Amino acid sequence: MILRYRTIVAATVMIFIGLLTAIAKSESASSPVKVIEIIGLTGVKQNTKGALSVEDGHLHFASTKASADIKTELIEDVVTGADSQVAVGNTIHMISMAAPYESGRFLSLFRTKIDTLTVKYRDGSGGLHGAIFTMTAGVAGIIKNELVAQGAHTNALSESNAVVAPADNSQSKEQTQ
Repeated sequence: MILRYRTIVAATVMIFIGLLTAIAKSESASSPVKVIEIIGLTGVKQNTKGALSVEDGHLHFASTKASADIKTELIEDVVTGADSQVAVGNTIHMISMAAPYESGRFLSLFRTKIDTLTVKYRDGSGGLHGAIFTMTAGVAGIIKNELVAQGAHTNALSESNAVVAPADNSQSKEQTQ
């Protein structure tokens, strides 16, 4: 009976450790992440699909035709956001618009969630630039944390640093008038 209990406890502990290591590996975005560069990188066309990684103090974007590097110390601001995009492709979406009684508009209700990453940085000569990337949901925050850990700056207030505005006291205004 004791041997069976120890086996169950040992198996439970091993499963728990396995889950923790899997979570730790998934939170590290050091491996390249598939993104779409919307606009902003010099030498890279708009809406280019590629891989984004943070390594050795650089934000590195690489596609099949072009690549770009930004030093993390030159990054002045990193902003993340959540958005959604239409899940149906452009061709099917356009064909469905010809359906009678605007029934094709139903397809525009199907949307997928995405993350956005906006980076404001200076180039070597001091010129101000910005780049916008989209990626699967849940990844932008991890990349932002890696950029900040490697020297990038951000202007966004964290929840612990947020200043609460004083409440509007309408009674005191009425008395002074």
